[in-house]
Amino acid sequence: MKKFMFLTYGFEKPTPEIMQAWNKWFDEIGEHIIEQGHFPHGKEISDAGVKELPLAPDSITGYLLVKAESAEQAEKMAASNPYVSSIRFYEIMSG
Repeated sequence: MKKFMFLTYGFEKPTPEIMQAWNKWFDEIGEHIIEQGHFPHGKEISDAGVKELPLAPDSITGYLLVKAESAEQAEKMAASNPYVSSIRFYEIMSG
């Protein structure tokens, strides 16, 4: 099995309908999830200094580490996500 990182983008105040859609998606791909989490806030550090990153439509709001046989299988899982703005995925290469 290969490992993939899903990054979810966008924030919208959760409604019962949004939460139901997300819970359904987690149930559908549950056997593939290795780890998951969300980012309620963050900071960006650059030459310009430190900048607070509030929740917004362009924020990275969560991640999932999943296992899949192929990039195509991971893409199908990602495509069925009830994302707010978008979801990106990357294959994780070891060593």
